[in-house]
Amino acid sequence: MTSQDRSSPPQQQYAERSYRSPAALAGGVFLLLLGGWLGGDALLRGAAHTKLMAVFALLLGVPLVVAYTLRPLVRAGDDRLTVRNPFRTVTLPWGSVETLRAAFSTEAVSTSGTTYQLWAIPVSLRQRKKAGRQARRGATPGPRFGPRAGDDGPVPLAMADQALAELREVQERAAGRESAQGEPVVRWAYAVIAPIVVGAAGLTVMAAL
Repeated sequence: MTSQDRSSPPQQQYAERSYRSPAALAGGVFLLLLGGWLGGDALLRGAAHTKLMAVFALLLGVPLVVAYTLRPLVRAGDDRLTVRNPFRTVTLPWGSVETLRAAFSTEAVSTSGTTYQLWAIPVSLRQRKKAGRQARRGATPGPRFGPRAGDDGPVPLAMADQALAELREVQERAAGRESAQGEPVVRWAYAVIAPIVVGAAGLTVMAAL
């Protein structure tokens, strides 16, 4: 790093990083298109009862699809980690993050011991096995890789592990910064929850009738 880099403030040295699941995004778009086609057909051609069922089904289904596929996001800023999960958004100042880990899911653990799952960074055991085989063979993986291991070349990592490695770097830089201190803040996504409740209630009533 040059002297110019060292003199630059941290917020100018490191860009904000965002993480999403490409597979979830693709699946969500497909499901929304399918639901729109089926629901639109029912609304156009169905009887009154069928149209009401379609309305409530869309109120229930569309927010659920959006919540679990398009909504999840992890954003790493200079001072805080923002975790947008299906039904809530958690803002974690870096000073409140104890550790970041990935077993069967990726998680952020706060200094108070509370665990927050990172939906936007899913763990793929298949990718881990593939990365392990590449490491044993000494093969160079694709565009994503981990730290160099001596003369053996880059150590391959699964995408979730690579993302956590990057997040840990940001955490280490920011943990002691005064502006990165504070308590986690949790906000519920009522704009997503409300139509799901209405749709579920409507379908229950229509089924009873």
